[in-house]
Amino acid sequence: MLQANQTATVHESEEPGFAQELLTFTLGAEEYAIDILKVQEIRGYDAVTTIANAPSFIKGVINLRGTIVPIVDLRIKFSVGVAEYTPFTVVIILNIGGRVVGMVVDAVSDVIALKPEQIRPAPDFASSVDTAYIMGLGAIGERMLIVVDIERLMLSSEMALVDEAAQ
Repeated sequence: MLQANQTATVHESEEPGFAQELLTFTLGAEEYAIDILKVQEIRGYDAVTTIANAPSFIKGVINLRGTIVPIVDLRIKFSVGVAEYTPFTVVIILNIGGRVVGMVVDAVSDVIALKPEQIRPAPDFASSVDTAYIMGLGAIGERMLIVVDIERLMLSSEMALVDEAAQ
């Protein structure tokens, strides 16, 4: 696991042109992965300014160098783990569709490169994450990663982060 001030290491694949680089992180006992190109920065969790009448998974906003950034706690959104804020709690700052959004996760693991053949289609079953937002399941040795389409998730109407007219 990485603390907020540590640097992730990249695992090179034999054919980097065909591999997609993903940032891996944990929520509860599960390991997830998102496209590294959507990540702007990784920070430790700081206090947020709460917003009245916001959904419970939107913790509030922070001022990031003059930009107001909504902070989403994916542990609450996906109903996984307990939303405790420790020194290992991390905020991944994303740049999605021209919008800057932060997501709270338990910890960031590393950056990996996955080839298309290492990602299996997501099964159709009830889960805490709507399978419409799951690109597939990545397998690296004994590790199983849930690969999330973070842009589709964050821009969805249920997240209430983007006005309907802006989509």
